[in-house]
Amino acid sequence: MWKPEHRRAACRRGLRYPSDLTDVEWALVEPLIPPAKRGGRRRTIDVREVLNAIFYVLSTGCQWNALPSDLPPKSTVYDYLDLWDWDGTLERIHHALYVAAREQAGREASPSVAIIDAQSAKGAVNVWPAPSASSFRELI
Repeated sequence: MWKPEHRRAACRRGLRYPSDLTDVEWALVEPLIPPAKRGGRRRTIDVREVLNAIFYVLSTGCQWNALPSDLPPKSTVYDYLDLWDWDGTLERIHHALYVAAREQAGREASPSVAIIDAQSAKGAVNVWPAPSASSFRELI
C-alpha cells in the first residue's frame, strides 16, 4: 500500500525527464560503472547523462534518432550501451539493484524457491538436446 513516505521517495518532480536518475539512484549505480580506459583521450562525456539517455529510450520506446538534443548523441549512447552489455556492466548493475530491492522488501538476497507451472514442464520435455561435437562429425 502506498504511504506518503513511499510517494515522496518515488516522486520524479524536478527531473528533466521522468526517466532521469535521481541523485540517490545515481549514488547506487555510479560505483558499478567502470572507469575510463587508461591512455588515449580523457573521457569528456557525462556517464550519468548516457544512462539517462538509455533510460529515456527504454521508457519512451522512441527510436535512437528521436533522442532529444539535450542528451548525448545517439552514437555515443548506443556505443556505451553496447560496451556495457559486452563487458557485463549492465548485468552487474541489474544484479546489484535486484539484490538491494529484495533486501529492502525484507526478503533474502537470492530467491530460495522456483515455481514451474505444468505447461512449462510439459513443453520442456519436447525440447531437442543441443548438438554435440560428435554429432557434427557424424554428418561429415
